[in-house]
Amino acid sequence: MSKKKTLIIFIITVAFVSFISTVVNAQTNNKLTDYLHVPGPVSFNSGSYNLSWSSHPSDNFYKQEYIQKGDNADKFKTMILIDVATSNISIKDIVAMKIEELKKMKLSNPMVNYETFDNPKSGEYMIDFLLSANAADGKTIDVVERNVYRYKTITDKSGKKAVVLFGVSTRSYGNDIDKFLVSLKSTKKDLVNVVAKFEMPAISF
Repeated sequence: MSKKKTLIIFIITVAFVSFISTVVNAQTNNKLTDYLHVPGPVSFNSGSYNLSWSSHPSDNFYKQEYIQKGDNADKFKTMILIDVATSNISIKDIVAMKIEELKKMKLSNPMVNYETFDNPKSGEYMIDFLLSANAADGKTIDVVERNVYRYKTITDKSGKKAVVLFGVSTRSYGNDIDKFLVSLKSTKKDLVNVVAKFEMPAISF
């Protein structure tokens, strides 16, 4: 298997695994390192988000997560994600792999849905998708998560090129899920537009 293909699979496995794994990550990493030197806190859509978890599992990959003050990392309402791949990996390959992952998830979970967008002028891509997880009894939905991911190719101050994922995850739990889903029908495009227009934080390695 080529190094490029291996890295793509690694990124998909580490960065985009089942969203429930965020709980474990947030609870087990006590030391926070800002690998990407992002000026913080991150201001997004009238909210202020602080670094809550970070990881640098390989030479070519970084992952950082941000939540608002007072929010709970293991039961957050909104989370900001910044993932960076610094190899010669294609942005199209990363997006295609994510879409393929969602297709496979949808085979066993009809709640999974997604929509894709691309901007030929900027070369950027976006994926808006919905995930869910059942309660322990397997009969009811315990968590619903809506994600808007924006992918962009950048060049940092040192001239190093990378693919950046800027993502926003919003969650609803238990009895609030129905209201959350109903609200999405009328507000779905709002978050997509905000993420699309958002000026990504400066990143350096």
